[in-house]
Amino acid sequence: MKFKQQINGLHAYQPGKTTDEVKKMFNLEKVTKLASNENPYGASPKVKEYFANANIDFAIYPDGYASNLRAAVANHLNVSEKQLLFGNGSDENILIVSRAILRPGLNTIMADLTFGQYKHNAVVEGAEVREIPLTKNGEHDLNNMLAAIDENTAIIWVCNPNNPTGTLIPSDKLKQFIEKVPNDVLIVLDEAYTEYITDSNYKDSLGLLENHPNVLIMRTFSKAYGLASFRIGYAIGSESVIAQLEPTREPFNNTVISQQVALLGLEDQAFINECKEKNNAGKAQYVTYCNERNLHYFPSQTNFILMEVKADSDAVFQGLMKRGFIVRSGNALGKQGYLRITIGTEQQNSELLEKLDEVLKEEGVL
Repeated sequence: MKFKQQINGLHAYQPGKTTDEVKKMFNLEKVTKLASNENPYGASPKVKEYFANANIDFAIYPDGYASNLRAAVANHLNVSEKQLLFGNGSDENILIVSRAILRPGLNTIMADLTFGQYKHNAVVEGAEVREIPLTKNGEHDLNNMLAAIDENTAIIWVCNPNNPTGTLIPSDKLKQFIEKVPNDVLIVLDEAYTEYITDSNYKDSLGLLENHPNVLIMRTFSKAYGLASFRIGYAIGSESVIAQLEPTREPFNNTVISQQVALLGLEDQAFINECKEKNNAGKAQYVTYCNERNLHYFPSQTNFILMEVKADSDAVFQGLMKRGFIVRSGNALGKQGYLRITIGTEQQNSELLEKLDEVLKEEGVL
């Protein structure tokens, strides 16, 4: 078989264990998953109402252009419908961009601790990957990213806020960075967690598109909208860039149901604001916990927190799992001695932190 040489040894994405798996493993009746940055409050009640009365013709293909959703998102963001690209989650949009641009002989720049699908897709396409370590504060090192650019640089990936650190690049620094990047290099701003941002100095990045056609912004309905199971993400860019990307998008990549529930979710901004407020309160629970126990954490503008445990990440991860809580080990993210924990409900957070105390005492940390 003539497989691409670069995929030799490349592993498929490994999702974490499901709640059912953990229940069976440890004979538990209740398991709380706080590992994948899902919305603990679910989706808008309008989505549930839709399923109670939905009348769907299962034999008919979906609208391949997502016309109704496209019009609604364009109106919500005040952009042209031709500036939007819809994917099967942000993962597919990353694949679409990589497929359209990257190839052997070109290189792509990203942070050394960031969302892994940027590198994964670049490797599949045979491009050179240039990873720039984050600063000590867990932020993108924009100066060194600029220094890594050469005539063969095709894409720069900027996850903002960054996953897994949750840190946000200040808007003024981001603007200065973009102004220094050559016009023929695509800058992808992955903003999967933008709805959770509370930083008063943050300015919506959509304003950058007018003067910088080489900027592409990615957002999703999987996080704050609580629609991860429906897999629908979108990108916003210049009409010319979107037109070049569209041919590499698979036809009918968003289902009838996913388009409809995303439309309903978009209509319920009161629900999004409520989730944002609750998330901010939950984040404070973790910050207080870390401060009281002298544990380092990265300031997060997302619905998760990357926090120090001063012990082997996998040991703490296992200790929490057998107590009914699934989180993400820092070892799996490239940050040993840390856990990434999705911010849950107030009760979920309290229960997890109580169990974390037990585990850290076992590990001799407390």
